Amino acid sequence: MDRLPPHVRRARRPEHKELRLASIVDAARSLALEKGVREVTLTDIAARAGINKSAVLRYVETREEIYLRLTAECWTRWAAALAGALGGRTDGTPDELAATLARTVVEQPLLCDLLAHAPLHLERHVSADAVLTYKLAALGALDDMARTGSAFQPVLDEAATRDLVSTVSLLAGSLWQISTPPEALARLYAEEPRLAHAVVDFLPRLTQTARTMAAGLAARAGLG
Repeated sequence: MDRLPPHVRRARRPEHKELRLASIVDAARSLALEKGVREVTLTDIAARAGINKSAVLRYVETREEIYLRLTAECWTRWAAALAGALGGRTDGTPDELAATLARTVVEQPLLCDLLAHAPLHLERHVSADAVLTYKLAALGALDDMARTGSAFQPVLDEAATRDLVSTVSLLAGSLWQISTPPEALARLYAEEPRLAHAVVDFLPRLTQTARTMAAGLAARAGLG
């Protein structure tokens, strides 16, 4: 059942423990991408990793800690994706920045799913130390994105860019949940014309809202 070699399964040495933890996190990631974070149980993760549930709890406090780790990891990846997409340019516009923020977060469906779960569930079922580790990683990524985004265009400073990134992340978390309803709800929306407003086209809606906010921040900066 376990795909790791016997000496790693026993995980007595630090490097083997790291491999075991990585296998648990990888299992949680793949399951979330397949069926959504809310549908994945600790038992599912243990089965996918090839170990029993009690063994998983030797490495993490709860299922929520695993997904909080993944949320931090995804924030870091988003920051790197934004930097890559902006390409070191310094002649961009707030509108371009907003559109790129929206596109790069939508390209990370796991992050979009996790963004809503983190404050509502994940942070509430782990230790204070686990929350602190997550928050520091996410804030570090946010600071990186603020610096990258403000360097890309001359209008919004780091504080304004941080506000833009934060708002895009909040909207992405909410819109993702709305735009990817459970099968029963999706069927209801398709069959009931009066519920057509509930169907959200994720990227266009997020991009439009991000651009509107960027324009407002730019206008405020001009008045300053």
